[in-house]
Amino acid sequence: MVFKIMFALKRCGLIAGLFLLIAPNMASADWVEKGGLHNLSRSSFTDPKDMLHADFIDPEEKMRTWDRAVVWVPTGFNSSRRMSMEELLETYTDSDEKFPTAIYMHGCTGLWSGSSLRMKFLADNGILAIGPASLARKKYAQSCNHFKHQGGMFREAVTVRRIDAAHAIGRAKSLPFVDAENMLLIGLSEGGITTATFTSMQKDLSVRARVVEGWTCHTGWMDQVGVRAPVSEPVLSLVGVNDPWFKEPYLQGHCGESMYNNNGSKSVVYETGQLSYRHELLEFREVQEETLAFLRQHMDLPLSVRDIQKLLTELGYDPGPIDGAWGAKTLGAVNALRAGKSLPTVTKLDRASQKLLQSLKSR
Repeated sequence: MVFKIMFALKRCGLIAGLFLLIAPNMASADWVEKGGLHNLSRSSFTDPKDMLHADFIDPEEKMRTWDRAVVWVPTGFNSSRRMSMEELLETYTDSDEKFPTAIYMHGCTGLWSGSSLRMKFLADNGILAIGPASLARKKYAQSCNHFKHQGGMFREAVTVRRIDAAHAIGRAKSLPFVDAENMLLIGLSEGGITTATFTSMQKDLSVRARVVEGWTCHTGWMDQVGVRAPVSEPVLSLVGVNDPWFKEPYLQGHCGESMYNNNGSKSVVYETGQLSYRHELLEFREVQEETLAFLRQHMDLPLSVRDIQKLLTELGYDPGPIDGAWGAKTLGAVNALRAGKSLPTVTKLDRASQKLLQSLKSR
């Protein structure tokens, strides 16, 4: 492993430039995920001393995390909807779709509305997002108290989470509508530790890139230190220098200190302003834009608005200025293109139009 700090210090005012995003259409996602998938909704936890390695790898336990996963599916430009795993399989198994796909690893408290916000952000940008529910296991030890910012309550929690990540990646790659060579592993907090340290000797569990949110890659437990992604999997890490979860000296630092320096990996440390005090960062537009730029660099994603406007201009249509802003002028140009191919008018950029544009760009 080559060590190099790739420090991108974000200097911003306390409020200027920061936009907290509240994702729409989340009536089905309460602040605390129902059904025992969050610390506050689970009826009981297993005593850590009663957790056995056999429980970690039990096939039925792993399937529970998959079957109860939260799923967000792209439905068009800046549009997506939430589904159950059962609904996802029923809807897309026989389709000709091939989605870039993210496996989202939740934090130590389980799934909550913030998990859906992150997955919706990915889906709105064309990525099928699947969030396996580790707390769906029958035997599961509580690993943190988020009210006290206390972690490490179950030493082997990250081991369990890595097993769940491997299972989810493998299951997702087997689905006919998943682009198995165009996958992302992303996680927050304990899910970020899982994402940073996930390793597999199996090539079929590889991903194109990783995103680590709210983790420093520093701890007293050596199996959770650093970044262990292979050189073929660039990593973006996001952390606030004053994150309230990492006040102890042995937890401070950033993941850039253990990244490859030649594969596009990047450590973003928010040093000042409101972001420097945040644990959950992907709720802010600035961080989302940073993340999306990284993903576009390392994954094959649907065309951006700017890409669409440029392509339409090259094809002889008038989408208005090439400014990355979607509006009536750009939609009109898309419909002009569709009319030339005897296709009906659309009121938004649907997936069929995206596929048409992508095919024209690929020529």
